[in-house]
Amino acid sequence: MQELAIIEAPSVLGLRPSGVQDLPAALLKAGLPAGLGAVRAGRVEPPAYDPARDADTGVLNAPALARYSARLADTVGAVLDTGRFPVVLGGDCSILLGSLLALRRRARHGLLFLDGHTDFYQPSAEPNGEAASMELALATGRGPRLLTDLEGRGPLLRDEDVVAFGFRDAEESARAGMQPLPPRLHAIDLDGVRAVGAATAARQAVDRLAAGTGAGFWVHLDVDVLDDAIMPAVDYRLPGGLTWEELESVLRTALADARAVGLDVTIFNPRLDPDGTIAARLVECLRSGLSARTAPTGA
Repeated sequence: MQELAIIEAPSVLGLRPSGVQDLPAALLKAGLPAGLGAVRAGRVEPPAYDPARDADTGVLNAPALARYSARLADTVGAVLDTGRFPVVLGGDCSILLGSLLALRRRARHGLLFLDGHTDFYQPSAEPNGEAASMELALATGRGPRLLTDLEGRGPLLRDEDVVAFGFRDAEESARAGMQPLPPRLHAIDLDGVRAVGAATAARQAVDRLAAGTGAGFWVHLDVDVLDDAIMPAVDYRLPGGLTWEELESVLRTALADARAVGLDVTIFNPRLDPDGTIAARLVECLRSGLSARTAPTGA
């Protein structure tokens, strides 16, 4: 078993201060650490939000994002150095850059990208300049150098070390002019997941990541991968998505694998969940998945 360490990363530098910054507090209040033996490993406060689009990069808060990613990487790295399993509570999806930078400082890693959207926009196609719609592109080296070459380390990920899983935005992103996913980046859309079943699709994704790099893989969870009917508390809604049971199966499969090195959770907006019922169900789902990580070996 492995001890979990929760890091709060309430940044909305890649989105807007709509309520997503309250995600950590909401999930902690709903009892996420209970029964998991998780420790609290700090809170990384973001710089002040600037609503003006950066003229040089076309990305909101681009210089602040670069600075924040380095600070978050320090905190994630400190957890990794203790042998604990970091659980990073965002914030918007741009927090992924900090976690991946922590890994890039150490070795080559992979990414299981659980998201209703592929988040592969280029600044010219993203209408608001939100990095939360670009983080997978940025992490694989596509976009302004300020955000694709953090600390001079080049792309945080190789295309072939990524599996995009459960997305359902192909028509929407094509209409918007988003650049296509590269051929070496493995993609399993929602229909592909359903074709073989969530657990089988997750096993295939994990095996593919493990074959590409021996250093392990990070798990990114944007909660809009869930069906809009059960997860309406997100800023960019899209019909369809995974059921709670499917997501739990995917998380258990991924997090039970010894090669998983960390998890982040993003985009849940507590202001769209006034009675806290969705937060409670999300915590139940996360605890189910994370319990696979904390179970004694052989359990």
